[in-house]
Amino acid sequence: MILYLIRHAWAAERDNERYPNDDLRPLTSDGKKRFAKMLDRLSDVKIRPTWIATSPLVRCRQTADILAKSLSKPVEIIELVSLRPESDLGEVLAWTAQHKDEEIAWVCHAPAVSDFAAALIGDGSAAIRFSKGSIAAIRFDQAVERNAGELAWLATAGMMGV
Repeated sequence: MILYLIRHAWAAERDNERYPNDDLRPLTSDGKKRFAKMLDRLSDVKIRPTWIATSPLVRCRQTADILAKSLSKPVEIIELVSLRPESDLGEVLAWTAQHKDEEIAWVCHAPAVSDFAAALIGDGSAAIRFSKGSIAAIRFDQAVERNAGELAWLATAGMMGV
């Protein structure tokens, strides 16, 4: 099984006047373009999740929508409260266990995305930096669970020239 762990793309700056509710802060138009370009540059690795689980915050949902549009087959996007900024890995793992698919994507926020990666590939103490729009592929022999994954790759916008 492959889990794609994705930090949302570039969002508008925090602004209490424009976005008094930070949940509604969207991606910038440049952020949308950059993430789509990054996915295009990653087309050779064939990212093919059959499910996309995303934080319900606008910037994550928009990132998930861009991912879904880049795929060759339609995919269902599920909003999970457990992927909000105060994410709960246990709840996300429980949801994932219900889906025995070969590939699943989670779209969420920093620092949870880094914490999740560290917990899934080790004891949780690793410092793994996910810049905006980064994507990691973590491979599991069996179920997606703590300390059972192997980092297959981590792509950042800078690395991809985006």
